[in-house]
Amino acid sequence: MTSSLPGVTDQSREAAGRDEEAGLRWEIAAAVATITLDRPAALNAQTPRTWSALRRIGRSLPDDVRVVVVRGEGRAFSAGMDRRMFTPEGVPGTRSAAALARLPGDEADALMSRYQEAFGWLRRDDLVTVAAVQGHAIGAGFQLALACDFRVLADDAQLCMAETTLGLVPDLGGTKPLVTLVGPSRALEICLTGRRIGAAEALRIGLATLVVAPGELEGAVEDLVAAVLAPPQGAVTETKALLAAAAARSQAEQEAAERAAQLRRLRELTGAREA
Repeated sequence: MTSSLPGVTDQSREAAGRDEEAGLRWEIAAAVATITLDRPAALNAQTPRTWSALRRIGRSLPDDVRVVVVRGEGRAFSAGMDRRMFTPEGVPGTRSAAALARLPGDEADALMSRYQEAFGWLRRDDLVTVAAVQGHAIGAGFQLALACDFRVLADDAQLCMAETTLGLVPDLGGTKPLVTLVGPSRALEICLTGRRIGAAEALRIGLATLVVAPGELEGAVEDLVAAVLAPPQGAVTETKALLAAAAARSQAEQEAAERAAQLRRLRELTGAREA
């Protein structure tokens, strides 16, 4: 495919770009794409422009990108949704919350679905995604981290699902991975109380893959990326797909899926064809 990301072509896999209005920048180096939330003065608060840019990046990644790292510039990963969305003026160039509420149901649903797509592509089977989290990851920030396969936390990280305490619900795809990771009872407690979850607790209850000192965050992410790039891509994709679907399958269904995946791998590795 030919990427629509600025500066990226099929012949060039070393590229970088920036979207000032969205508060994002990105870099592609060989098989690794790094997306940085880049509004440090606003603690990387997100707007619909952020989500539009993330959706475009997800649709336009070169085929040979295998790992995506999501990080935040400055002292926070993301403080969540920009509160200007709840003012009458809203965020320039986007719909305010009140304007969204006035839309016909099908139009509002389609718009919110596009917002969800901004995070949803991070779950693709052909990608391994890593959130590098320091400081606050609140609301939309927490949900963005939950969209990733791995969450590497600095020990100053604070996770919080604040939406329900504000009269809203988490709506960027974060409820399912939260329940999958910590179970329905703990997920409900986290959402209803809106309390801050420190890095140590996040590791203990399964929200964090790894916790390191702030100065070690970048190196820990680099080590994890190197480790997940080591196996062949086909094996990684098949394994991620198997694990992602396991909870919804019976044991017999999962074993059948394992057999089918293994046969595909054997045929690719050996070059053999079905007789």
